Amino acid sequence: MARIPQLDPANLTERQAEVYQAIASGPRGGVHGPLAVWLNRPELADKAQQLGRYCRYDSSLPPRLSELAILVTARIWDAAFEWQAHVPHARKAGHSDEIISALSRNEEPVFTKVDETLVYRIARELNLDRKISDELYRQAEEVLGRNQLVDLIGVLGYYSLISMTIRAFEVGPLERK
Repeated sequence: MARIPQLDPANLTERQAEVYQAIASGPRGGVHGPLAVWLNRPELADKAQQLGRYCRYDSSLPPRLSELAILVTARIWDAAFEWQAHVPHARKAGHSDEIISALSRNEEPVFTKVDETLVYRIARELNLDRKISDELYRQAEEVLGRNQLVDLIGVLGYYSLISMTIRAFEVGPLERK
């Protein structure tokens, strides 16, 4: 049970309604999970959804890499809402059930692409050790390039914020009908 009930769209303040509409009419198609929590503070919701839009839809990372980073982060934080929301996107981006299953068990998948291995290792190292080793950084900059590396760190930071919100406010997975 979520610690903060979802706001009723009929009872939103003018600013909340404005932000709600901006989110709901965008590519997300609705206001759920952490975005619904943040709507209690519409300025936070607005700024966070703008950052999220960039990280998810406009970064230099291909969906294959960003969805991998999102799933690794969701698993580390045990953020069921985010995991559930992104497994279909990870499949659509080309990740096999074997990779997704290994991630769900908190095991390192067998990757066939070097960039996927690097994204996985960076996501784990940065989230768990709070740093990236010099050697991993060097490899990542060489393979991903500076732009993708900067965007990857942004994605990891944003989805850590998402995961923290999910955990702090006990946002459960969406109920499927």
